[in-house]
Amino acid sequence: MKYTYFFILIFLSLNISCGDGAAKKINQDNKSTTEANDQQIASNSPIMTFDKQSHDFGNIKEGDIVTTTFSFTNTGKSDLIIVDARGSCGCTVPQYPKNQPIAPGASGNIVVSFDSNNKPNLQQKAVTISANTESGREMLRIKAMVSPDPIKEQQRQVQAKARQAQN
Repeated sequence: MKYTYFFILIFLSLNISCGDGAAKKINQDNKSTTEANDQQIASNSPIMTFDKQSHDFGNIKEGDIVTTTFSFTNTGKSDLIIVDARGSCGCTVPQYPKNQPIAPGASGNIVVSFDSNNKPNLQQKAVTISANTESGREMLRIKAMVSPDPIKEQQRQVQAKARQAQN
């Protein structure tokens, strides 16, 4: 009876230890194949190379609408297609070449407008670009120091006092 347990124990330990080695080898082979495929896909992907990825408008007055242009070049090996570009709020509006193939080596522009109406003080906004690049998303950033309009600032203070009085 002792020998039976002993043989079963040896059999199970050998079976488990050998099984792990084979599984590890298969997983490593699959992993290296997947990595090679990913590298091949990445090397053929379009790449958006920007002249700048952020823009500071500096000091502007509340109510001003300012624009900037972000130029980019497709430095990849296949056509670049921008599917969507969205501002982080309604005050930030991008204009872009939607669903137009941009060949390798070709350039394009994304024009971003910022409406500072009712946006006093430091404003930092982002534009998210959805494209067929390796990551699928690219980010552009803008910022501005918006000087408050004195009349609107006085109105905001009156409204704030009224809210505090209600609470």
